[in-house]
Amino acid sequence: MKPVRDTTSVLLGAEPTLRRMLNYWIATALLYLAAIVLLTCQVAAGHTPRDLALLLGATAAAGTLASYALIRFSTCLDLAPDVLAMLQSVFAIGCCMAGYAISGPMRAALLCMTVVIIAFCAVALRPRQTMFLSAVTLGGMGSVMWWLQAGDPLRHPPAVEAMNFGYLAAALLSTALLSSEMTKLRRRMKRKKQELEQALETIRTLATIDELTALANRRHMNELLCAEERRQPPGTGSCVALLDIDFFKQVNDLHGHALGDTVLREFASAARGALRANDTLARWGGEEFLLLLPDAAPHDARQVLERMANHVHALRVEGLDPARRISFSAGLAARRTGEPFTEAISRADKALYRAKAAGRDRVEVA
Repeated sequence: MKPVRDTTSVLLGAEPTLRRMLNYWIATALLYLAAIVLLTCQVAAGHTPRDLALLLGATAAAGTLASYALIRFSTCLDLAPDVLAMLQSVFAIGCCMAGYAISGPMRAALLCMTVVIIAFCAVALRPRQTMFLSAVTLGGMGSVMWWLQAGDPLRHPPAVEAMNFGYLAAALLSTALLSSEMTKLRRRMKRKKQELEQALETIRTLATIDELTALANRRHMNELLCAEERRQPPGTGSCVALLDIDFFKQVNDLHGHALGDTVLREFASAARGALRANDTLARWGGEEFLLLLPDAAPHDARQVLERMANHVHALRVEGLDPARRISFSAGLAARRTGEPFTEAISRADKALYRAKAAGRDRVEVA
């Protein structure tokens, strides 16, 4: 299976946009192949000269291979997708014009192929480009029709050619207008998709982040604890700590909840600056916070908490008495091998109560 995948990567490339363009090329190549088969049938039925059909078929095959090369190496050649689509469509329309000129009584069928080309290329072209391509097609095919009826009016009656031109003009105009509407629809869908992705990202953020402190919320912390239980191999230590801001109720009672919210935000910002790269601090409820310290021995975890305490002690909150130092009490527990985090948190909670009973502004180890 690997050689097949390697061959596919060489032929179609690994970049998704390039692969999509080459998949379109494959569809186009199959359409050319079908047209060459039909042209062969016309030669067999005596409707089309053999030499002219052979020349047209060889030209179509060579152009198809050339378009593959242009697409495959478009990055090196700095060719944009719309430029590639325009080049391919102009070549295909030229083939249709030549086919119309040599197909005799079967020529009207080539008008359908002309419309298919416009519709096919409109996927990659902008509306103005599609309108320009339709105008070029109409002018080129009209010139061929005029040349045929002027050179051989018996085989190509002027009235018939005029009606063919009218049908082609109507079909091309309708296709161009339809492609314009489809382009507008695709743009609206793309914009809606971007808006939906932004909304989902906002929902994802709201589902994991505490709105006031910008820390992880309790729900997200529970998810992280479950993931840490699954990840942690036996013998690797991790710790949890419960933190409680000292005398926070007094701040709310004396200064109001607005200043209390400010204290929570400032505390979260200061505490976050003391964490290691893999540590996570979450608002556990009210003025209580839970700290997860993966791959940390109790000594390492205590150093993080002491560094956090120094950051918090340095806080100065506007509206709060400068003489009042913000501090926290903490209970620290090392998770035992195979122990659920709920039990480690319970032991940390008991250690937190001991820290409060011992005078606050300290860390107690379970």
